[in-house]
Amino acid sequence: MAGQVEFARMNGLGNKILVVDMRGRTDKVTPEAAIALAADPATEFDQIMAIHDPRAQGTDAWIDILNCDGTKAQACGNGTRCVVQALAAETGRKTFTFQTVAGILNAQEHEDGTISVDMGKPVFQWDKIPLSEEFFDTSRIELQIGPIDAPILHSPSAMSMGNPHAVFWVDKDPMTFDLERFGPMLENHPMFPEKANITLAQVTSDSSLRTRTWERGAGLTLACGSAACAAGVSAARTGRTGRKVTIDVASAPSRQPLVIEWRENDHVVMTGPAEWEWSGKVDPETGTFSRDTELEVKAN
Repeated sequence: MAGQVEFARMNGLGNKILVVDMRGRTDKVTPEAAIALAADPATEFDQIMAIHDPRAQGTDAWIDILNCDGTKAQACGNGTRCVVQALAAETGRKTFTFQTVAGILNAQEHEDGTISVDMGKPVFQWDKIPLSEEFFDTSRIELQIGPIDAPILHSPSAMSMGNPHAVFWVDKDPMTFDLERFGPMLENHPMFPEKANITLAQVTSDSSLRTRTWERGAGLTLACGSAACAAGVSAARTGRTGRKVTIDVASAPSRQPLVIEWRENDHVVMTGPAEWEWSGKVDPETGTFSRDTELEVKAN
């Protein structure tokens, strides 16, 4: 199916997002288009959130998520907030229900502009995360980087938020670690048959964390919403914090925190900002794009 579609360059706490409107079409954003867009500095991104017509009754859209290397992603919390902001601006609505390969996501835009996304229930079973080895307790698995008697990183908490996560607990600022070097090794470690998002988390109080993430399929990212959820849940699960925490994403350009609440119904709710940057049109097959002019933006 030929022809360009509308898209927007947005970010969720610095997490670079392209929201692509594929409604009314039967084709998809191709891996080749994703790779081409990621290679251009103007459209460099962490995830593409492609909005498709709903597949299930009671949902507003099917969201197809692609990483910058063209692979599929199951979940993207920061990207979901961007989709909510875009659709709220278009429709005037405040609440939405989306379907993804990871399940159903309910989201709401608040009066202050922040957006809450119900990211669903965390998964702790080793074979469903998945891990390649059996662990009865995945809150602390056997994995380390560095000398055996003085590891740099060790004993992460493993879980899934629709995508696999490993959270390494550190006792100093996550920005002081060479995550760019360790990230690829850990993402592709044999322990993770579907690879994994790798997060360094520092406990800064009984209700706050500071994190930094190497994102599966995207690399060193400014922010990762599902990783923040994994860190918040893992902190509560291991007794480091309560079930509601504020997370200072160390690498994010904004110091506005994410709020993660692991509710009593087992659902994880993430609240944070989204930001529109610019809009344009893109060919979902090739990635060829153009930016809207100022007059076009005002007309919309």
